[in-house]
Amino acid sequence: MSKAKQGLPAGAVVRGRDKGYDEVTRLPKGERPVDQTYAGQKFPYLRPRDAATLILVRERGKVPEVLLGCRDAKHAFMPNRYVFPGGRVDREDAVVPVAAPLDRFVAERLQRAATARRAQALAVAAVRETYEETGLMLAKPLAGAPPSHVEEAWAGFLDKGLAPALDCLDLIARAVTPPGRPRRFNARFFMARAEDAMGDVRASSELGDVRWVRLDEARELPLPTITGLILGEVGRLVKEPPNRRKQRRIPLFVTVHRKHLMLEE
Repeated sequence: MSKAKQGLPAGAVVRGRDKGYDEVTRLPKGERPVDQTYAGQKFPYLRPRDAATLILVRERGKVPEVLLGCRDAKHAFMPNRYVFPGGRVDREDAVVPVAAPLDRFVAERLQRAATARRAQALAVAAVRETYEETGLMLAKPLAGAPPSHVEEAWAGFLDKGLAPALDCLDLIARAVTPPGRPRRFNARFFMARAEDAMGDVRASSELGDVRWVRLDEARELPLPTITGLILGEVGRLVKEPPNRRKQRRIPLFVTVHRKHLMLEE
């Protein structure tokens, strides 16, 4: 049967049927088990909320590493799973001053599915969530005086005269959480060099066991399906860096008729 007859978008790559998150993951010794899944559970339909994730990449002895942390077992969404730092967009993210604007090609990519104002808020959210969850700041000095009032989430960041360095971000993918999950997000995945971030890595109430993991070993950890797919994209981009002076298309992961699809956006 053709994709058109199945009601699937042209050019879609089918990643498999939706079987929930009931796969068994063999964990390295000492790792926390995945003791809660969504298999057999029913949740009301939810509209996806805008969210942003930041993948920090560094090289140690020519071996790429990414920063991952483990979500607490009490979280309703992805408990005991290793993920990149990130979270939903807050209202204040649209008005936070920035030290450097988005690269114009990155801004254009974001605006394929967001307004210009929302595009910047998404980028700011990625920087803020990374700071909240890991202590690392993708920042540069802010021209002029810092804001007179600093939200708690930015304490120790904006009040130091620093502001988000959005020019360090590259947008590499977008993914929409499938229906039937306790939370749904329309998530943008940004990537940046670890050398552009400052601060010391620490755990938080959102992420525990925050650490650098070799890219070729990251799949040994209990990961959400989408994190594994994004790791594959990170590996491709590290091996074949894109031309930042030219526009490109990025993967879009969505679910249609309970089938996981990879499109281009």
